[in-house]
Amino acid sequence: MARPKRALRVRSALPRLRRRIVLTGGPAAGKTAILEVVRRHLAGEVQALPESASLLFKAGFPRPRRPAGVRCVQQAIFAVQRQLENCYALMHPNEIHVCDRGSLDGAAFWPGGTERFVAAMGTTLDDEYHRYDAVLFLETSAYHEAAYPKPNGIRIENAAQARRVDRALQQVWGAHPGFHRIGHKRDFYEKVAEVLIALYRILGRPPHRALRRRGVR
Repeated sequence: MARPKRALRVRSALPRLRRRIVLTGGPAAGKTAILEVVRRHLAGEVQALPESASLLFKAGFPRPRRPAGVRCVQQAIFAVQRQLENCYALMHPNEIHVCDRGSLDGAAFWPGGTERFVAAMGTTLDDEYHRYDAVLFLETSAYHEAAYPKPNGIRIENAAQARRVDRALQQVWGAHPGFHRIGHKRDFYEKVAEVLIALYRILGRPPHRALRRRGVR
């Protein structure tokens, strides 16, 4: 899989203190459902941030298809994502923040790719990577079409489009030093368990025995 261009320098190390984690992946990867489990399972230790795009689209923000319109949409999402993270940092400074998508997700949809996206946002790949201590990437269910749900008002991609978005997002985030890919599981609870185990490790605690019984290492 191709990596981002060398001109976009990436930090070689991240701070030890784990504060902000991205939960990302292609459409219908299970992010929202898993985030709800995380919210309940690690209440008091983790803050789960909602998806910025869903906040906008549910409020009636338009979704034009032409390149100029796509750029407008992604600029709005980027701004909301940044300020949402800032608000949570002020309100919950002592908890780990798990974000439903991160600031770089828009690069997977941006005409021209990652380099043009970060330039348009007035940032760098290095700075955006450094905002997050880890990236948990959930593979879309679209690689197994029988498991892929029908599009709805928020998720509009068919299975083929979902796979393209999934590959683009892996390319955007794949060089992050804390990148962890979680493949599609026939048993969705195994996917949930793998995310929770990763979060327990970030918290510096051994996973609950019940999670290990799911067969996840």
